[in-house]
Amino acid sequence: MRTGHLGPAGTFSEAAVRASGRAEGDELVPLPTVREAIMGVQDGTLDRALVPIENSTEGAVTVTLDTLALDAEDVVITGEEVLPVRLCLIAREALELGEVDEILTHPQPAGQCARFLRERLPGARLLLSPSTAEAVRRVAEQGGRRAAIGTELAASLYGGRVLARGLEDEAENETRFVWLSRTPAAPPAGPEADAAARGRTSVVFWGAGTGEAGWLVRCLSEFAFRGVNLTRIESRPRRGELGEYMFFVDLDGRAEEEPVAEALTGLARHAERVRLLGSYPA
Repeated sequence: MRTGHLGPAGTFSEAAVRASGRAEGDELVPLPTVREAIMGVQDGTLDRALVPIENSTEGAVTVTLDTLALDAEDVVITGEEVLPVRLCLIAREALELGEVDEILTHPQPAGQCARFLRERLPGARLLLSPSTAEAVRRVAEQGGRRAAIGTELAASLYGGRVLARGLEDEAENETRFVWLSRTPAAPPAGPEADAAARGRTSVVFWGAGTGEAGWLVRCLSEFAFRGVNLTRIESRPRRGELGEYMFFVDLDGRAEEEPVAEALTGLARHAERVRLLGSYPA
């Protein structure tokens, strides 16, 4: 099985794949961007992928949401993994923090350690990289007065020196990843079907009613009236006119459960488009 993730080797995405224990014997395929990992599942060059979808400090990974909603119609979420995120400052050689004048980083980790950067490296210029591992690789190759934000694993893989550990602003910093494939997750059976096996359902919806007073309240009331708990709601532009949005919702329960199924049917009466992104074990 070909399993895609954001690469190169040493990213948090690869760490999440390996920590899950679900990729034993798989061919791991590192991709340059999250979007390419998702589209690899869409076009069939990958059997599945694991991509980040939200961080406890920085919130949604917007490229994941946008690609799933607008570009990858055949891809569904089949599961999730949560990985603690521990950030390191890495250089080619030992440097004092005051000597660092450039920092390579992916935008998400930069936000997760904004306080550290502001207080400890106020004069350093941020340069964006497609992944933390790529940032570490480039710094280890090029050297100079530059450093990267990445993993300790990436430092060992690419020959970098760890200048500081624990850069994250919040000690409980975690990232949630989702498994993607073209085949929906099967409903739980046997021991997994008991009440202890929680399910989660992810949905995106939009409609012309976004400009009407109370439209979003009416949409969400379909869940509230049936006692369906929403665990996350996120809005994103629809890439059309200013003011047009799509809404991403995560909720407790599986799509085939009666209250959830009824709520989704009710939602469809208000929205122009309702797409089930996945129903899977939480």
